[in-house]
Amino acid sequence: MSASFTPAPVSRPRPLHGELGTYLGLATVLAAMVALFGSLSEHFLSLDTFVTIANEIPALAVMAVGMTFVLIIAGIDLSVGSVLAFSAAISTTAILQWHWGPLAAGALGLAAGAVCGTVTGAVSVAWRLPSFIVSLGMLEIVRGSAYMVTDSRTQYVGDAIAGLAAPWLGGISVAFLVALALVGLGQLVLSRTVFGRSVVGIGTNEEAMRLAGVDPRPVRIAVFALTGLLAGLAGLMQAARLEAADPNAGQGMELRVIAAVVIGGTSLMGGRGSVVNTFFGVLIIAVLEAGLAQVGASEPSKRVITGCVIVVAVVIDMLRQRRTAGG
Repeated sequence: MSASFTPAPVSRPRPLHGELGTYLGLATVLAAMVALFGSLSEHFLSLDTFVTIANEIPALAVMAVGMTFVLIIAGIDLSVGSVLAFSAAISTTAILQWHWGPLAAGALGLAAGAVCGTVTGAVSVAWRLPSFIVSLGMLEIVRGSAYMVTDSRTQYVGDAIAGLAAPWLGGISVAFLVALALVGLGQLVLSRTVFGRSVVGIGTNEEAMRLAGVDPRPVRIAVFALTGLLAGLAGLMQAARLEAADPNAGQGMELRVIAAVVIGGTSLMGGRGSVVNTFFGVLIIAVLEAGLAQVGASEPSKRVITGCVIVVAVVIDMLRQRRTAGG
């Protein structure tokens, strides 16, 4: 006599009031920071400041969208900063040395980023290795490749791809509008598609997903490929803004990306996250950095304060998880 087994539900949607509460909480923190820096600096509450912030965050925001998916499946990708530099290097090299058109060169940069992410995901899945270790190795491989492609020199590409960073609406760049669109699309995919539900389910209970007939392996690989693709796009955005590709670009940026995602409430343990909340995290990081710069904080002080904000966000996340488990 065989016993029947019904898999437990792999994920449950968060209550609407819970999501609204998170949005309001992050918006309140952001507004409080703006008010604080506005009182400390007479130049902070100006259109120029906000336009500058908006035009500086697209690369961070785009990479944070991908990192949100990675953390939801309880993974991590430390290579995104290096992938940014490598993708930009490949694209500018194609323009300057191979005489490719901007569209073809940009497509090559995106493809390079996607390949890097796919390799990270495939190796992690095939050998069941922690993505932390695999992406750490990829970080070094891709950074070295960026140096080799550029001969360890900054590639000045001029205005060949500057259209991506061109001001459009009130000085806001096209890149910012693209980043906003990707945030909306990412949230839609995460909350309204089968793929998004699979991502949340894998992060919540991977074994239950297997019992429900969903193979987690291709989903995991697809998430890392998406993250690499978006890091490649971030590289193009940064190269367009600076009109150059620097093989040193993006160093330490993976930490800012992870910080933004964690501040936005995505769980480091997997199974919970929101792309919209991540964007709030990006804005909080950007406002914090801009505000500290305007009040004259030293670079060491800025790093200490930013680090404290990250630690507080992680502590709040852990307390929230314990309260949820206890309830």
